[in-house]
Amino acid sequence: MKVAGFSFIRNAVQFDYPVVEAITSVLPLCDEFVIAVGASDDDTLDLIKSIPSDKIRIVHTTWDQSALAGGRVLAQETDKALAAISPDADWAFYIQGDEVLHEQSIPVVREAMQTYLKDENVDGLLFKYLHFYGSYSYVGDSRQWYRREIRVIRNTGNVVSYKDAQGFRTRDNRKLNVKLIDAYIYHYGWVKPPETQRKRLEYANRFWHTSHENIADADARAKVFDYGEIDSLAHFTGTHPAVMQPRVDRLNWTFDFDITQKKYTPRVRFLTFIEKLTGWRIGEYKNYKL
Repeated sequence: MKVAGFSFIRNAVQFDYPVVEAITSVLPLCDEFVIAVGASDDDTLDLIKSIPSDKIRIVHTTWDQSALAGGRVLAQETDKALAAISPDADWAFYIQGDEVLHEQSIPVVREAMQTYLKDENVDGLLFKYLHFYGSYSYVGDSRQWYRREIRVIRNTGNVVSYKDAQGFRTRDNRKLNVKLIDAYIYHYGWVKPPETQRKRLEYANRFWHTSHENIADADARAKVFDYGEIDSLAHFTGTHPAVMQPRVDRLNWTFDFDITQKKYTPRVRFLTFIEKLTGWRIGEYKNYKL
């Protein structure tokens, strides 16, 4: 069984992405790792080159400025990395620059890839998610956070990144048939120094809005970014991936949140009650078939 990892990145230093930790976390599962490094305004390329592994292969890219709206350029960059992995790889493990695989999940992922290696009805593996917010001590626990996403796909050449690169579909737009596994991706995109987070949001607005007016409105909201403006959080009681611990130890800002407050609309409050009672998230976005 051969496994290739893949990802993309740009301006990782400027916006404090834990991309080194992201790549390092999946390397034990990978025979190779392809990273599409976009032309950056900082030392991102040198950062990637500093990772001590001969498994890593860098693809130099230039982001398409005409494909920014809706985050489409992110999918394009994902596809560039995917296209560059070895054609004889059986599985392809996708990890984004702010995601980290916990080492406790490595045996689970490896076993699942081996179990479904010959089962061509299985297009990929579906992972569970923890979304950290504000600091490394809180996770999002409301409906606004996605619970699951595809991060391992069968390397058929017929799978491409979908929309803004959150998930995947076949080239003819079919949802992938996946197996849900008991493995977690830790998402750290909302744990940055507040000022860095503000700058990241202003930068990211260019990938989501098509008009100057919409960009200006989004920038105005970003300028007053406040971690406290969130509907619901829970305390994180587990352990962080070992590769993340040095970053966790360097936390240099304070964020406290009253987890008893729930800023829900009546509709969301009712839907949340149903989910806690039954485990069913009504209206959940699922870009896959279990």
